[in-house]
Amino acid sequence: MAEKHPYLLEMNGITKTFPGVKALDNVTLKVRPGTVHALMGENGAGKSTLMKCLFGIYTPDAGEIILDGQKADIKNSKDALAQGVSMIHQELHPVTQRSVMENIWLGRFPMKGVGPFRFIDHKKMYDDTVKLFKDLNMKLDPKQLVGELSVSKIQSIEIAKAVSFNSKVIVMDEPTSSLTGNEVEALFEIINELRSRGVSIIYISHKMEEILRISDDVSIMRDGKYIGTWPAAELTIDQIITRMVGRDLSNRFPERTHVPGEVMLRVENLSSPLPKSFQDVSFELRKGEILGIGGLVGAQRTEVIEALFGLRSIKSGTIYKDGKPIKVKSPSEAKKHKIALLTEERRVTGIFPVLSITENTAIANLGLYQNSLGLLNGRKMKEEAVKGVEKFKTKTPSVNQLIRNLSGGNQQKVLLARWLLTEPDILLLDEPTRGIDIGAKYDIYQIMIDLAKQGKSIIMISSEMPELLGMSDRVMVMSEGRVTGILNREEASEEAVMRLAAQK
Repeated sequence: MAEKHPYLLEMNGITKTFPGVKALDNVTLKVRPGTVHALMGENGAGKSTLMKCLFGIYTPDAGEIILDGQKADIKNSKDALAQGVSMIHQELHPVTQRSVMENIWLGRFPMKGVGPFRFIDHKKMYDDTVKLFKDLNMKLDPKQLVGELSVSKIQSIEIAKAVSFNSKVIVMDEPTSSLTGNEVEALFEIINELRSRGVSIIYISHKMEEILRISDDVSIMRDGKYIGTWPAAELTIDQIITRMVGRDLSNRFPERTHVPGEVMLRVENLSSPLPKSFQDVSFELRKGEILGIGGLVGAQRTEVIEALFGLRSIKSGTIYKDGKPIKVKSPSEAKKHKIALLTEERRVTGIFPVLSITENTAIANLGLYQNSLGLLNGRKMKEEAVKGVEKFKTKTPSVNQLIRNLSGGNQQKVLLARWLLTEPDILLLDEPTRGIDIGAKYDIYQIMIDLAKQGKSIIMISSEMPELLGMSDRVMVMSEGRVTGILNREEASEEAVMRLAAQK
């Protein structure tokens, strides 16, 4: 009897070069069957490029891929799926106007009939989907429109689709970036079920606590090179960070040297016209303060700050700035009141991917660069973009670079530079470090603290508990559209925040 191969997947000596950049330099990855294998590294380390080589999106310049002891020839994604490799991307792109089961079997619908009289067998598709969900302990309606579902349920559909290909290896790229605590627990249950069946998961995430909890093995990459693989049980967060960045980051958060002053913003009994949205929200924000907002999905945190920016209507309540009541019915009014918003979905509602860094920096403040004829002064725009790049140490060869070519952390720095050109007093930051690596996170944290020292007031929504506790002067907790408590820095703990977040 043949001895079972110790690795389900081996990637040996993988090298990939793009014009002027060696993205992968002789990289190795070995994944054991039935394990969760974390792949870690800063943005730009080569993780995504390596996974795209595995999934057939890129062809390596050198190296080999071995699946279950046999050399694999993967020329495209179809080859990868046929050989048992699936990939769930960070950005989910379902067909929202079609049903759950149609999304799962898209491109391979079961058919019945003969010749020109062949048509989709909806009954078989439904039955197969029900069986698939039962095997994975998923409670989803196969006939429901995907557009009606939450992000976590759409992600469950993507996992079910991957399993439907009889995948032996499933790559999950930042699977929890849009999920809250309860949804993460549900995802981990599915991952444990897959692991028990011998499926191997390659898990890419910047969330250290998650990695140590769910992973069996951890591989680390840096600057396109393989650094090493270790059992997760033998690693600490500090060790992972040091190996990722190549230097010691003893503190995950910069030293806090700002001191909040007088009240800058006061919100009294703010309510939405929608019955299931925020109601009777009241709080104060001080000059030079970082006010964190915590809560679970459905807490209506994003909705509150979007209302403060004029993106959502307000039924009742009053907003005071510098002691005077203000009306904010549109983003342009918010800008006049020196309020800026960094949105949660950076790629969807933040950047203009087909525009350069210069254009993305200037776009919220175009009036500054127009002459009497309405023509834009490109030289002045470029000067401001260069200042932003230098100020925030944004990694880019030029401000002429398309913003979509930057890492997530560097895109976020460009967006911060954009809004600071409007000279805001108040910055509303919705998940400011989502999908950003540990080194870039530290840079964003330092920028926030520097802004607070300058007297800027910041409201930060965060679903990462260490970030919420580590960066906030006070934490406001919401549940189902209402404020359930505001904690001083000394009172704020994970237990205290979760207790308030779970209140009805």
